[in-house]
Amino acid sequence: MFSAVFGSVEQGIIYAIMALGVYISFRVLDFPDLTVDGSFVSGAAVAATMITLGYHPVAATALAVIVGFLAGCVTGLLHTKGKINALLSGILMMIALYSLNLRIMGLTSENSIGRPNIPLLNAESMFNQFQSFWGSLGIDTAVNNFLSMLGVQHLPATWGTLFIMTIIVLLIKFVVDWFLRTEIGLAIRATGDNKKMIRSLSANTDTLIIVGLGFSNALVAFSGALIAQYAKFADIGMGIGMIIIGLASVIIGEAIFGTKTIVRTTFAVIAGAIIYRIVLGWALRVDFLDTGDMKLITAVIVIGALILPQYFDKRREKSRKAKRHAERLMEFQSRSKGGAAVAETRPD
Repeated sequence: MFSAVFGSVEQGIIYAIMALGVYISFRVLDFPDLTVDGSFVSGAAVAATMITLGYHPVAATALAVIVGFLAGCVTGLLHTKGKINALLSGILMMIALYSLNLRIMGLTSENSIGRPNIPLLNAESMFNQFQSFWGSLGIDTAVNNFLSMLGVQHLPATWGTLFIMTIIVLLIKFVVDWFLRTEIGLAIRATGDNKKMIRSLSANTDTLIIVGLGFSNALVAFSGALIAQYAKFADIGMGIGMIIIGLASVIIGEAIFGTKTIVRTTFAVIAGAIIYRIVLGWALRVDFLDTGDMKLITAVIVIGALILPQYFDKRREKSRKAKRHAERLMEFQSRSKGGAAVAETRPD
């Protein structure tokens, strides 16, 4: 059980970067961006292709982020300059990226124009390079010995991936928090709330939407590049349903931790991604479910995350109304008793 939860937390932290990107487009910009399903694969494809061709993993990941940013910008251009519906813009870009991703991965094969997957089993990745340094510190042995004394079994081979990803995700969270508080970030938030209002202040909403979608998909592509290096492969179908996973993370996090401030909301999104992966891992341990049911499980989790908060809100509202009614009834009864007492003491 511990190893399953540990693996879910590791994956959840990496997917949290993608969830932050979905949060920016879905919540901040109020833009249903389906580009995510394509830009996630683009990040994985670019990183895997460059690593296979011998480039440094950090340079490969950086280029993946740039490609994701450009994909988001194109979606923004289709919507703002091409006057195409927001949902349709994302769908068109997602379809285009499917072919582009095949072409990108095909660069690793001389005889193939397109390639559906790239294995990275023997390739050097960011995680391999860090783990070689981490292993020399002896932290894994100390932590595992301590947990073994507590009776924990099936311990992970290394804690290095969890450590480095926690640092990376926290840095990205601080960058997102900072960006959304800058002048451009505030303008993007205002654009998502009320375009007419921000236009009245002479702001260029088209540029803000393009930049916001570019930033969103850059984070998504970054997550895709890390997942490819973590899972040791890139596949053309690994982005299917990614927008739903991102939305599930956002909705679960917001329902549990709230959205009073930007700092709290971004933390909620990260926690929501981790909780989602843990719940998914537990669900897959049920005997009659297998990996082919992941999309169904995701749909059920999202439905539950959408319906349950409404149910509990109604319960709380009903409880508050009942409490107020009881207080008013007690106040009325006390007034009635007071009036009756006065009437009894009044002389005839």
